Amino acid sequence: MKINVGLAQISPKLAEVRSNCELHLSFVERAAQQNVDLLVFPELSLTGYTVQDAVRDVAHRASPSDPLMNAMLEASRRLDLVVGFAEIDDRERFFTASAYLSQGKIVHVHHKVYLPTYGLFDEGRYFDLGDSVRAFDTRFGRMGLLICEDFWHISPPYLAWLDGADVLLLTSASPGRGLNDDDRLASSRFVETVNQSYAALFGNFVIHSNRVGFEDGMNFWGGSTIFDPDGQLIVKAPYFEEALTVTPIDLAQIRRSRARTPLLRDERPELVLRELNRILARS
Repeated sequence: MKINVGLAQISPKLAEVRSNCELHLSFVERAAQQNVDLLVFPELSLTGYTVQDAVRDVAHRASPSDPLMNAMLEASRRLDLVVGFAEIDDRERFFTASAYLSQGKIVHVHHKVYLPTYGLFDEGRYFDLGDSVRAFDTRFGRMGLLICEDFWHISPPYLAWLDGADVLLLTSASPGRGLNDDDRLASSRFVETVNQSYAALFGNFVIHSNRVGFEDGMNFWGGSTIFDPDGQLIVKAPYFEEALTVTPIDLAQIRRSRARTPLLRDERPELVLRELNRILARS
């Protein structure tokens, strides 16, 4: 199966949910005109990243009855969407969330598992930790959805892969930090290297949408990418610019890549489980 994937590399306005909703709908319109099947927005794309104490004002529920979610669900009747938002649950807990929406339905919601609270990051002060990693079925196959820091820890993508994900969807709000000798940001090189490595090791497509723009002193670098199951770069969005980047991917390549390098076939999760239990018992 070949599908057209769109990377919606946007610059949302902090805490201006209505404006951001309109921005999403404008990108949906542009993507629909280019026959996009799946459009992926960045982390917290509907709220902005540094919501902090405003989280109660901008949070929404993952429910068709929620006006914001309903607007996104209506848009998903045209093409599948991944959107980022601050979610509030029935117990008044707040999560950094991304939702996969398709044909007017909520297919899957992921809560960010790892909340960076170091350096310039302070997420653990305002959000609760997600407590699960699940792959899920879409009309294009089985996928996994992770948010930013989740991907820099090896366990969430590994779990999604073992749970059957053939496509890993990554959303982020990654700010620029440091410079390398090639004048590329240290943060962008790290992210791109990790994405490429997971694609090659898992024999998966890795689809990454990162935001752009300035917010609360941070500059988000964009550079959204798609790597194929051989670890080859398919497409890269520009750095520091709002953009809609569209490319086709051939999902049949997953089967061909895994036939050449059958790492999934030969993986031994029972060994991992046994050794993890031993390590945890010792600690």
